[in-house]
Amino acid sequence: MPAPTGAEPRWAAAQVAQRVLDQGQASDAAMEVVCQGLTRGQDRALARRLVHGLMRDWPMVSGLLKALLQTPLKRRDRGVYFILCIGLSELRAEREPDHAAVNAAVEATKLAKAKHMSKLVNAVLRRFLREREALEADQADALTVQWGHPAWFIQALQHDWPEDWQRILGAGNVSPPLTLRVNRRHWSRDDALSALTQHGLEAHPIPGLADAVELERRVAIRDIPEFSTGGWSVQDASAQWAVDWLQLTPGLRVLDACAGPGGKAAHALERADIELHAVDSDGERLARVETGLARLGLSAQLIHADATSVASWWDGGLFDRVLLDAPCSATGVIRRHPDIRWLRQAGDLSNLVATQRALLDALWPLVKPGGILVYVTCSVLADENDRQMASFVERHSDGSILQSPPTPTAPGRAVSPGWQVLPGEGGWDGFYFAAVERV
Repeated sequence: MPAPTGAEPRWAAAQVAQRVLDQGQASDAAMEVVCQGLTRGQDRALARRLVHGLMRDWPMVSGLLKALLQTPLKRRDRGVYFILCIGLSELRAEREPDHAAVNAAVEATKLAKAKHMSKLVNAVLRRFLREREALEADQADALTVQWGHPAWFIQALQHDWPEDWQRILGAGNVSPPLTLRVNRRHWSRDDALSALTQHGLEAHPIPGLADAVELERRVAIRDIPEFSTGGWSVQDASAQWAVDWLQLTPGLRVLDACAGPGGKAAHALERADIELHAVDSDGERLARVETGLARLGLSAQLIHADATSVASWWDGGLFDRVLLDAPCSATGVIRRHPDIRWLRQAGDLSNLVATQRALLDALWPLVKPGGILVYVTCSVLADENDRQMASFVERHSDGSILQSPPTPTAPGRAVSPGWQVLPGEGGWDGFYFAAVERV
């Protein structure tokens, strides 16, 4: 007899959570593998929502489960452990009736080939419902539980953003809007908005961004008119702002030094007739660049190489513009990828900073005199952002920071040097921008 509707996405969510929290796998990659067996789009959407909810609630849920289990589960029962985690997180979210969430978790144990533990799952979840107030109160004092983020990150924010750290953490626990980029080579933004209206989708343009549209509610990509034919791309407002910093005009020779997965490269090509060279060290990410450009009817010179190993890929021609969307902690997009908070470790930061420094120093000689290098991260940590760029201009006396942002109405604030948008400001993701002219 097949499991009742609701068990399958809960079991899938539990497997994804185990891959993330036990094995360090990114949730998007885990979802692709685990959710292949979910034939209904609503089940895949539910599994993703459950995983994201657990990532935001992990310190509280893991603490609750430790209190609720009289004896810790054996290693071989980790699948059941994560079914319980998903169940507790769902009960705390209160989006489904309690009895439905409990029953679905119990049935999920059968899919996990652990029917013998279904009574335990039922008892643990129902005890939580009876004793919820006291159990949660016992866990509530720790900052990690209050904010749903690791201690090292909270401490880093308190140091870098003493007036804003709570707002940053709060923004990381809010689901982001669905923001689209209009392909201006396909149609105008007015025509694109009209097409959305005709399909019953409410949306509005984002002030200061010529190509950005925000939907009033999240929908499946397949429901967006002319998406498959190249009319749109999914891209947050902050990421769309990067192309404005490049100050593109027709005929420029442009380098996108860490191009995967290709959103900024495509946006640059939509904006102006440029000669674009896109470099990435990851072959799979570069393949995604190629696929994305083809869908949009665009093309660029794609180069599979480590951007720091300039001699292995550079043709000797200087660039008018260099975009360095540098590898970073991604701490500005935690609301979009909640698993980042648990995948990223404090010790990762020094390696990332060293990589960013190496990329900056390797690419700077490739900028023409009078040309511009734009440095971008989706981080909120000063070591990767303004401290990184302050160190860069100290090392390179022929670099002059361009202080004014290209869009005066954009959210965020000037830092020294560059511009920082914090997560949620204006509805945007957390990003850092700096433009340096070679003089």
